[in-house]
Amino acid sequence: MIDPSLPCPCGKSTNERRLSYAQCCQPYHLGEVAPDPESLMRSRYSAYVLKCHQYLIDTHHPEFLNGLSVQLLDQENHTKWLGLSVDKTSSTQNEGVVEFHAWFQDMDELDAIHEISDFVKQDGRWYYTQGKQLTPKYPKRNDPCVCQSGKKFKQCCLK
Repeated sequence: MIDPSLPCPCGKSTNERRLSYAQCCQPYHLGEVAPDPESLMRSRYSAYVLKCHQYLIDTHHPEFLNGLSVQLLDQENHTKWLGLSVDKTSSTQNEGVVEFHAWFQDMDELDAIHEISDFVKQDGRWYYTQGKQLTPKYPKRNDPCVCQSGKKFKQCCLK
């Protein structure tokens, strides 16, 4: 797990200040219901980072699990998650869409999951259903780094 006072893995900020894990995703991981698709998506990203695999199963709509289980998620992988950027989000009363980039390093290669994720609300809870994978859009050299270090991309993860 993570010290709750540390910045949340999802990178959410208000007024240019990153929220702590306790202020952001931890309440959802402890059972609070996410109020909207973006909050659920951010908490799911943090759950991947922190290996809260049961949370991922619990927030994935059962009709769309396609055999995904805690046991499959628990299998060792060496993905190093670097950061999350939310590109677009929209929702109605019972449906939502979030486009995002989840940046990671695997075998020293920088890559991203660029996805448009679909969400539905049932019985007062949001659930992830499925996503459409897109080609990642890499930042330009002078853009902020994907790992949220505060450095330029060329001075950090591009190296």
